Amino acid sequence: MTVNSIFEFLNHLFPTDTACDFDNVGQLVGDGEAEVKKALISLDCTFDTLNEAIKNGCELIITHHPVIFSPLKSVTEEDIVFKLIKNNIAVISMHTNMDIGVNGVNDCLCRKIGLKDIKSLIAEDGYLLKSGEIEPQSATDFAKHLKSTLGGRIKFCNGGKPINTVLVCSGSGGDFLTDAKLHEFDALVTADVKHNKFLEAKDSGISLFDAGHFETEDIIVEPLKEMLENEFKNIEFITFHPEITYYA
Repeated sequence: MTVNSIFEFLNHLFPTDTACDFDNVGQLVGDGEAEVKKALISLDCTFDTLNEAIKNGCELIITHHPVIFSPLKSVTEEDIVFKLIKNNIAVISMHTNMDIGVNGVNDCLCRKIGLKDIKSLIAEDGYLLKSGEIEPQSATDFAKHLKSTLGGRIKFCNGGKPINTVLVCSGSGGDFLTDAKLHEFDALVTADVKHNKFLEAKDSGISLFDAGHFETEDIIVEPLKEMLENEFKNIEFITFHPEITYYA
């Protein structure tokens, strides 16, 4: 199987034309006709990711975050793109199109944290969010639940009422507090939340949870491996989860 074959499958699952306008997705590095016997799946394409791929003899890296996001003005021997090409390793990145797709990042996050009756919600800016329900519980208890299922650190504000309905946006989604208020959700689970959003949420009676950018998105890696293994029986897929260190 080739890089192109794998990209075509992923593009069927998570069409690149559904990505946000600012995004850069698809096959971003390498030869589409290259044969693939081993592929590595990770949230990011860092030097650690690349070294893991080289160590395992992979011809392809599949990531969520684009390895090339902003336009490149140069490529030197110190750049990861240079090293990828030098080692004949291609990269496919599926970002916001994978966030919103069926069985994509937001769906996986909803299932990981145990939400029921999962539904889609079109945000005011057109982005596709997910929502679900939990057994009514306090903000503190829900924070403990998020910690136990996602790990990392949970930063939150208490909206002052039991949580039953939850709006979800993996990664940076603090601005979707507007949609949480508009549709009267009890809570919003996301990451990269600015301080003023916590204040706004508390004043609005909404519990707002910052569960970590890595933690709310890395949950796609293992399900994606399973999807690919079911489709490509003759390719070995491995996963890489970089170690995130938190100071207690």
